Amino acid sequence: MSLQTVTHLNFRGQARDALAFYQQVLDGQLTAVTYAQAGQGDKAADPSHVMWGQVITESGFRVMAYDVQAALPWNPGENAFFVSLRCDSEAEAFALWEALGAGGTVLEPMAPAPWSPQYGKLQDRFGVIWLIDVAVVRG
Repeated sequence: MSLQTVTHLNFRGQARDALAFYQQVLDGQLTAVTYAQAGQGDKAADPSHVMWGQVITESGFRVMAYDVQAALPWNPGENAFFVSLRCDSEAEAFALWEALGAGGTVLEPMAPAPWSPQYGKLQDRFGVIWLIDVAVVRG
């Protein structure tokens, strides 16, 4: 079992610029999916905003980011991050989902996403928001 903890930064319209900055500074590989590309343009203030993005470096640095949906509250410094668990398998993702979700609240049920075969978002009983998905290795 290999589990990665990845910092997931939240923005309102600046995720692409932030990811591009981190890519340049850290010499990484940037991947981004817009709300429009995911068929959910109506959820964003601008359909070209990032629904899911990440920068990965050869040295192992990883950061994820997205632009918070238009209907959700967001202010700089508030709701600024999530804890993202990238799993090697769906079985691992579902086991963590069940364990972390005990006594918590499902915010987005586990389901296929444009960047992962399974993705879900929950708030644990302590108020921490967790993103759990299956990492896809692209060659």
